Amino acid sequence: MLNLKRALLVLWILMLGGCAAVQSDFEKPQVSVTSFRSVPSEGMAPRFLIGLHIINPNREAISLQGISYQVSLEGRKLLNGVANDLPEVPAYGEADFSVTATADLLNGFRLLTDLLQSRRDSVAYELNARLDLGAYLPYVNVVESGELNLGTL
Repeated sequence: MLNLKRALLVLWILMLGGCAAVQSDFEKPQVSVTSFRSVPSEGMAPRFLIGLHIINPNREAISLQGISYQVSLEGRKLLNGVANDLPEVPAYGEADFSVTATADLLNGFRLLTDLLQSRRDSVAYELNARLDLGAYLPYVNVVESGELNLGTL
């Protein structure tokens, strides 16, 4: 009985080490926004369709189980949403998909007030996305940030 417990312990340690070795060379996928448009709303809060492009720099395909995301402008959380109907991203490949986001009306009004009072040429944005790659891989957090030039919008 003691030998069986030892054998199981050794097997468990080897499996744990094997999983760590498999994930050690995993590179974070790159996510970027490719489109943004308004869609019909079911209530007071506006809804938007956000086009996303994902690049998989790994030798294994990524089967996306889900994504949660939020978009902030000038530090104010403005849009958020979740999706679970996502494509598989091939090894060393790319995929495009769209997700629907709902606007936070109060933060939208606050942002609009700030923009009208401050007369800025640009607005800072940040996309935070959390990708669920399945049970055996950790969540991947992706952050994309930059400036939107208000003169070109």
